[in-house]
Amino acid sequence: MRMSTMTFMSPIARPLAITIDCHSPSSLLSFWKQLVGGNPIADSSDDYLLLENVPTIGIIGFQKVPETKELKNRVHLDLDVPDIEEAVASSIRIGATRLGLVHEEPTNFFQVMSDPEGNEFCFILLK
Repeated sequence: MRMSTMTFMSPIARPLAITIDCHSPSSLLSFWKQLVGGNPIADSSDDYLLLENVPTIGIIGFQKVPETKELKNRVHLDLDVPDIEEAVASSIRIGATRLGLVHEEPTNFFQVMSDPEGNEFCFILLK
C-alpha cells in the first residue's frame, strides 16, 4: 500500500512503564538505579517496586515472579553510552555480566550485557 493512501489512526494506548520480572525487586531496582538513574517510589509494594524519573524512559517497574528466566529476552533496553568499555567496566562493578564481544553495525557499536538476574540490555555507541 502506498503511503499517500494510508490512513493513520490515533494510538490505542500510550506507554506507562517498562516492567522487568525478577526474584528480588529491591536488589534489581538498586542495580538499575545505579545504571540509568531515577528515583524509587516510596509507596511501592515489596512485590512491585517502581523507579521513576528515569531519563528518556519514565518509569521502570520490578515485579516479583516465582519463575526463573530461562530464555533470551524478546524485549530489551538499548542504552546510549559515550564509551562502551568504560560502561562495561562500571556496570560489571555493580553486578552486570558482559555477554560476548562488541559488535559493529553500520550506524553503531553495541555490547550485550545482563543484569544480576540475567535480563539482557545493550550498551550502544553511535558512530
